[in-house]
Amino acid sequence: MKFEAPVAVTEIANMIGAELVGNSQLMATGINEIHKVTPGDISFVDFEKYYSASLNSAATIIIINKKVDCPQGKALLVVNDPFSAYVKLVKYYRPFEPATKAISDTAVIGEGTVIQPNVFIGNHVRIGRNCIIHPNVTIYDHSVIGDNVIIQAGTIIGADAFYFKKRADREVMYDKLESCGRVIIEDDVEIGAGCTIDKGVSGDTIIGRGTKFDNMIHIGHGTIIGKNCLFAAQVGIGGKAIIEDNVILWGQVGVSKDLVIGKNAVVLAQSGVPSSLEGGKVYFGYPAEEARTKKKELAWIKRIPEIWEKIKHLS
Repeated sequence: MKFEAPVAVTEIANMIGAELVGNSQLMATGINEIHKVTPGDISFVDFEKYYSASLNSAATIIIINKKVDCPQGKALLVVNDPFSAYVKLVKYYRPFEPATKAISDTAVIGEGTVIQPNVFIGNHVRIGRNCIIHPNVTIYDHSVIGDNVIIQAGTIIGADAFYFKKRADREVMYDKLESCGRVIIEDDVEIGAGCTIDKGVSGDTIIGRGTKFDNMIHIGHGTIIGKNCLFAAQVGIGGKAIIEDNVILWGQVGVSKDLVIGKNAVVLAQSGVPSSLEGGKVYFGYPAEEARTKKKELAWIKRIPEIWEKIKHLS
């Protein structure tokens, strides 16, 4: 998320009660997770094993729970609980805005777009030209939808990320990491009925141009879907996955978080993808492997009883 105007690092430090170490003249331009940061961004780290990655990232200002050497030109904001400090900033710079009507006055809707009954369109939403938004669709604040997009009934665009921090010493154990990202749906996309597409925690969930979704598909926070992908019903994709152009995922494929499926890959129905896949190949099974190899394995598995009987008779 980018701020409307740069904010002095001293102001940020005062807001979260942090000790400022390093360059006190910096101006923050946004808030971001570590995998999305760009120069000017504020990020946070609260596990020592991630210190190096955070300190050497593009982030200019890092909220951290221990005083360490500050990289040149950056600033550290030292607090006991970086997670809570980060959430405080998100709530301040992207506060929740209650809706007062079904279609917000701040929404911008392009010429030729049809909005069917019972659609909810939140604050600061942008919808392009010649779209069709079917009944009971919900589009959360700050979502961006391109031209010629079709969204079928009952789909939800821009719900919060499923992202929590465990506090094992408390009865209510999970703290919510507030989401300040967006969903961006590019031109010529079709989203089926009953789909859910979560916004990014701080960056954008992106659905590339020409991609088509069947019904009952879930896209996790910060996922990037390429152009001209085709997803059949009940596909589920974890947060921060990258699905490159022209990928086909057939029904009930499950894709884990933080991985890449390469361009032109095809994953056959009911497969599970726990790690990255190369492009240009057909995959099947769990864990998903090249379909030809996996089908040969299954053929041999079916022969196990036969082979076992032969082995018994050899003794």
